[in-house]
Amino acid sequence: MKKVILILIFTAAIISAQQNNENSLLSLRNKINIQTDDMASFSFSSEREKKSPMLAIAYSLLLPGMGELYGGDYSLGKYLTIADAVFWGGVIGLNAYGNYQKDNYQAFAQTTGGVNIDGKDEQYYADISEYISIEQFNTEQEKYRDFENIYNEETHYWNWSDNKTRQEYRGMWSKSESAYNNVRFAVGALVLNRIISAINAVRIVAAYNKSINEELSWNVSVGLKKYSVNLPTSLNLNFNTTF
Repeated sequence: MKKVILILIFTAAIISAQQNNENSLLSLRNKINIQTDDMASFSFSSEREKKSPMLAIAYSLLLPGMGELYGGDYSLGKYLTIADAVFWGGVIGLNAYGNYQKDNYQAFAQTTGGVNIDGKDEQYYADISEYISIEQFNTEQEKYRDFENIYNEETHYWNWSDNKTRQEYRGMWSKSESAYNNVRFAVGALVLNRIISAINAVRIVAAYNKSINEELSWNVSVGLKKYSVNLPTSLNLNFNTTF
């Protein structure tokens, strides 16, 4: 009787061990399946992406030539970039020179012509370059009955000692005004340069996108896929061509 009981206990232990082994194998297989399902697929392609004309315009407006560089053809764009640097140099240089001459003619008018420069506008500095004194200016305004342009002799007084002194002042004033006028031309050139670059960049991007539509492209993708627990993991390989 004892032998029978021992045999039954031994048999139950074997069955339990087998069940535990099967459970362990099933758990391991599930883990492998989960890892397999989590494996990322990868792909590679010869197809180029199209480029945005609006982005090319934005680049060109920011800095001429950059739109062309974005489009893939910088042959003309590099000259537009260089031109932009030259124009900016012109704006800075001309503005500095205009300010320098303005300081000169104001100081000259103050020390030589007896001018009080506080609160004077640009028209006043232009007028004193054409008339020897405030008396001469006011007399001419009265002659043509242009009374609203008559200056107050206490606040807007000036008197050049001779015509040569007046001409010396006018030379400094003219140089300053010419510099400021040239700044306006340089700013206009900056704007025009950006418009030219934007138009050229759109043309380059359009040609680039057209070439993509006309060329042969291919795409290869590879991935591992587990369709079922009872089926082995499969390898997917896709190859596509477009014209």
